[in-house]
Amino acid sequence: MRILLFLGTNIAIMALLSLTFSLFGVQGLLADNGVDLNLQALLLYSAVIGFAGSFISLLMSKWLAKRSMNVQVIAEPSNPTESWLVQTVRLQAERANIGMPEVGVFDHPSPNAFATGWNKNNALVAVSTGLLRSMNKNEVEAVLAHEVSHVANGDMVTLTLVQGVVNTFVVFLSRIIGHVVDRVVFKVERGHGPAFYIVSFLAQIVLGILAMTIVMWFSRYREFRADEGGAKLAGKQNMIAALESLQRGKETEPMPDEMRALAINAGKVQKLFSSHPPLEDRIQALKNMQ
Repeated sequence: MRILLFLGTNIAIMALLSLTFSLFGVQGLLADNGVDLNLQALLLYSAVIGFAGSFISLLMSKWLAKRSMNVQVIAEPSNPTESWLVQTVRLQAERANIGMPEVGVFDHPSPNAFATGWNKNNALVAVSTGLLRSMNKNEVEAVLAHEVSHVANGDMVTLTLVQGVVNTFVVFLSRIIGHVVDRVVFKVERGHGPAFYIVSFLAQIVLGILAMTIVMWFSRYREFRADEGGAKLAGKQNMIAALESLQRGKETEPMPDEMRALAINAGKVQKLFSSHPPLEDRIQALKNMQ
């Protein structure tokens, strides 16, 4: 399904762009103004750039998470809490029909957890010391189930594909904008003048910000799916209780920006750029779940 999603997404992009250019006469307009841009080559170039970064990040995600959050992977449990964590994740992974993830703990005052990894049979599930201190076992079990559900749903790969798609659009459209300004406004006839690089760079920043809202919307949607999966694995009331515990908690040091999209509680940021829905919305969705 992930491969089909990958191929289908790219086919849809090419079809949509071709249809858009035909309907609005973009190619004819560019040609009339002396623009000799090879759109097919540019699209391929944009896709290579857009997806390369996303997939490299995905392949390095577990390694980066361990080091950036200083995760201590539980290779051999050294106390009852570590034994319980490993056993709980093992049982949940079996029920979710995925390979056993690595289990780790990171030292952070915020009650949080995250899951990452390049595929669902080679993942990492980590919880913070703040979460272990502030929640009871039923609530921690629900948080672990939420993260295991992220892994089982293939959210890391899916989010990577979405990021690659929007990256492709950003690179593609920013180069077209820069090219048009270079040719039409500054009348550059051959090669590219300074305006192309300056405008392309600025357009990429603006489009990148807009594209981020799409990625974050998708991330918020997947959070509801993970909550539902967590409720099925650990019990609906336990999942609700875990979210209510987060809701009651005092403001603590937020997760680093690079980890917020993976964490169960991403903190308070602007709504459009938030990777997680409001806790009250997630709790209500669980209460409405049949």
